Amino acid sequence: MASTPNASAAPVNVQQDTAEAREYNRKRRWIGIADASIGFAMLAVLLATGWTTHLRDVAWKITGGRYALALFAYVLMLAALAKIAGAGLDYYGFRLEHHHNLSNQKLGSWLLDELKGWLVGLVLGAIVAELIYWLIRMSPQRWWVYAWLAFIFLFVAFAQIAPVVLFPLFYRFIPLENEELKSRLVRLSEAAGTRVRGVYEWKLSEKSKKANAALTGLGNTRRIILSDTLLQNYSEDEIEAVLAHELGHHVHRHIFKSIALQVMITLVGFWAASQVLDYSVRNLGMFSDLHDFANLPLLALVSSILSLALLPALNAFSRHNERQADDYCWKSVPSVNPFITAMDKLSEQNLSEKNPSRVVEVLFHSHPAVSKRIAAARAFAQANPKTV
Repeated sequence: MASTPNASAAPVNVQQDTAEAREYNRKRRWIGIADASIGFAMLAVLLATGWTTHLRDVAWKITGGRYALALFAYVLMLAALAKIAGAGLDYYGFRLEHHHNLSNQKLGSWLLDELKGWLVGLVLGAIVAELIYWLIRMSPQRWWVYAWLAFIFLFVAFAQIAPVVLFPLFYRFIPLENEELKSRLVRLSEAAGTRVRGVYEWKLSEKSKKANAALTGLGNTRRIILSDTLLQNYSEDEIEAVLAHELGHHVHRHIFKSIALQVMITLVGFWAASQVLDYSVRNLGMFSDLHDFANLPLLALVSSILSLALLPALNAFSRHNERQADDYCWKSVPSVNPFITAMDKLSEQNLSEKNPSRVVEVLFHSHPAVSKRIAAARAFAQANPKTV
């Protein structure tokens, strides 16, 4: 049959962002900025006023001077203060989702999720803190190297267990009942050189009206998850295109590259933290010794500053990866039309910006603008016509 550009059959005209989409995303950005500012301010105040040493003393007192328990009590108090400081913004974010008709979640369910999220953060934070300060006590000179090595292990371990331990704390997952679609997606994943341990329907509609899909986990926990909102509103061709994009990340080894990048950044971060910590003890006399856990806010502040400074570069790296995954998708599916329509529909359903300003894209977006992704798909189709 005749060869035709595969984007011509079902053209999609990408419209300008609506006033509602611009308002929603502008408010979400300001929530993020305000949340980060509150975090920085809290850490700075704890250090500048000496309140961190007061909290340390309280932790020592209530635990009878037992180091590990005192450290946990200190982390618990910090986590509680942080949650209280950000509670207003958290609630505003909850109301914002309802205001724009993006949420199905009731207040009670949201509060329960907030509690579970806080408890998970507390447990993970306590594990990391206990490990770091144990290493500082065992090896004051090289603790940062050992902490870095431990971080690599923990990062990979959490990535592996998240789909089976953490995600189910917040959402329900059931095996996908559509056997035809399941087989189609499994074949697609096998063609990409990856084996999945299941295809699951993600009951996202119980809390949100947004749609999403992902390839999650590592090794034996790798699985495909498709939100029920995606299954209800998108064709199988569109779902296949969305998953093909996710598989593109696997083909281009983006997970491995992201882990490697995070490993390098963390090495720099731990080294910087050790230098700042040494200086604060030896030259400023802020803390009694390196393993005085009252210096934990200082370690957190160094980490936060480094993360903020690297954010534009990390976003650029992520956008590069997303473009590569898009390219793999276009090469893997019979037509780019489902990709184009899926991107447009997802943008509408999730109320995301299709045409953000360049400054917003550079500073805040880990994905290329939807308008650019659709334009690139059309250009690919014109340059690579397929027989239909």
